[in-house]
Order: sequence, then structure tokens, then C-alpha cells
Amino acid sequence: MARSHSTSPYNLSYPVRGGCVEDWDSMERMWQSCIFQYMRCEPENHYFVLTEPPMNTPENREVTAEIMFETFSVPGLYIAVQAVLALAASWIACPVHQRTLTGVVIDSGDGLTHIIPVAEGYVIPSQIRQMPIAGREVTLMVNQLLKDRREPVPPAEALEVARRVKEDYGYVCQDVVKEFGKFDQDPAKYFKKLSGTRGSKSWSIDVGYERFLAPEVFFNPELCKPDFTQTLPELVDETISTCPIDVRRQLYNNIVLSGGSTMFKHFGRRLQRAVKDRVDVRQQGTVNAAAASTSQAVQSRAVDVKVVSHHMQRYAVWFGGSMLGVTPELYRVSHTKAQYDEEGPRIARHNAVFSSQHFG
Repeated sequence: MARSHSTSPYNLSYPVRGGCVEDWDSMERMWQSCIFQYMRCEPENHYFVLTEPPMNTPENREVTAEIMFETFSVPGLYIAVQAVLALAASWIACPVHQRTLTGVVIDSGDGLTHIIPVAEGYVIPSQIRQMPIAGREVTLMVNQLLKDRREPVPPAEALEVARRVKEDYGYVCQDVVKEFGKFDQDPAKYFKKLSGTRGSKSWSIDVGYERFLAPEVFFNPELCKPDFTQTLPELVDETISTCPIDVRRQLYNNIVLSGGSTMFKHFGRRLQRAVKDRVDVRQQGTVNAAAASTSQAVQSRAVDVKVVSHHMQRYAVWFGGSMLGVTPELYRVSHTKAQYDEEGPRIARHNAVFSSQHFG
């Protein structure tokens, strides 16, 4: 496998594309390295929790089970949907009586952003939306803005510097025009300095408009992809409004952020405001239309929109898996080696849903 640093002499290998495994030999070697080199454990003595993307194929689950049970001889295996684990991780931000496995997960990592509705622990696959914009596009946007301003970034470190700018200085603003005005009015206050060394040479750059302009691609995607114009709030609203009507209010009230690309400051607040505005406009239009047709006043209960952020959302899927892994519930939902030996890899095609009642 590879190292991510731009100056590494190693060749990069990507066994996972779009969330699905394409190179199983490399994936098996990576698991082997994780288990024996980093975790330093004997797989025969431990149950394993693995995660999968929402649209993973049953065939991929079967291959995963074959490797885990035959190569590593694990006693038990549970393959969890990433969105469900992200919902479980969000429980650290709410009281025990409000914990639920119904909500919408916005999972944004490096390559893609998924909007995944979940009802009582079950993903609603027909209403999953995908946005071809995530952390990689934000990094490339920062890199391009620095190039356009002719900042003296070493070419060999361009993407690494852009990533540092994104993670250390990026934030989501509420109004782009006003933000430009603030930077132009007082550049000494809002522009930041970033410096480093390349060999024996030092470099220093100004970090300016890209601080808020790059994360803006989630709310104005045409900035980086002219052929894709649906904003993240539009996709979230579209996802929920096409789900079964009896769970819509619960979904609006539990929009959970997951992944490193949702960590920008004020990201959740901007998203909540934009989704709420869309819901209110549509609801008011429905009320007005109903009142016009009946010639009577019509009242409608407001829809609560809540975006849940918490300090573990960057690693939400891992954190949710770790919460499951320390409870007796894991042994109930896992497939065992004995079941695999009797029925074969087809047992991994379906996995039980864990219950929120077993989490302390």
C-alpha cells in the first residue's frame, strides 16, 4: 500500500474506488497489515466489525466474508452500513431518550458526498442521493486559487499545501458577497500566513479568499463543476421529501453530519438554515394553495429542521463501530464461523440491524 505524502517514494495504490473494493488482493494485504502490524492481535480470538457503503453489492459482502472467515479465521463478523454507524455516533450529542436510528446522514469524505436516509436502522436505498463534490474538489479549488494569485508554493507540495489550507483555515460563510467585503476592507485581519521549507529554501504564502470560497462549492457547486448545479441543501430536501411521509418529520429533525469534509466551521449552521428556508417556502405554498381551494384559513404545524454536529463527526463511522463493538449486541447481530462453515458466504448477504436499546 501507499503513503499519502506528496514526496513519498512509494507508488500509490487505491483498492477502493467510489466506496467499493475493486482490487481484492490489495485489500486483503491491507487488512493483513492492519491486523498484524498495527493492531497486533490474533484474529482467531476477536469478533470483527467491518463497514460498507450504502450501495455495496451482495457479491462484495460474500468476498469479504470469504477472506475474513477463511484467510483470517475470525470467530464472528458483522458488516455494518456506514450511515447507520454514523447515526449511532451522533448519540453522544443528544440525551439518551432522544437516541434513534432514524435520520439522514450526510457522509462527505474525499471523493463523493452521499445523502442517505435511514428509518429504524434500515437504509432507504431508492432515495439515496449522491453529490460528485467532496474534499478532493475543495482541495483542488484551493490549489487553483493559489495558482491564480501566483503564490510561491513549491510545485511538488502544491496539493499538500492546499490540503493544509483547507483543513487549518477553511470555513463556511453565510454570505459570500459580504465575506468578500470584509476581506477587502480589512485584509490584515482576515488574511493568514502559511510558511514552510522545501529542502534548503523557505517559502511563505498569503491565505485569503480561498478560506471561504473553496468550501462554498457545497452550496454553489457550479464554482467547480459547471455541469452539476444541485446544491447540498437541495439534495437533502429532495431526499427527505421523497421518503415515506410517516418518517419525513423525523428525518428533517435528525440530519447527521459525517466525514472530514463536513468539519468546516459553520457548515452545519449554513446547511440547517438553507434546508429550513426551502421547507418553509414549500410549506407556505401548500398552505396558501389549500386555503385558496377551500376558502378557509388553513393551519399547518411547522417542520423542525435540525442538523447534528459533534466533535467525533470526522471519524463518525469508526466511532459508531467502536460503540457497537463493546456491547453484547455485537454477538447477537454477527455471523459466526460455524454459520459460515454450514451455509457458506451467502450468510453475509444480509446483516441484522442492531438496537439502540443496548447502548449505554
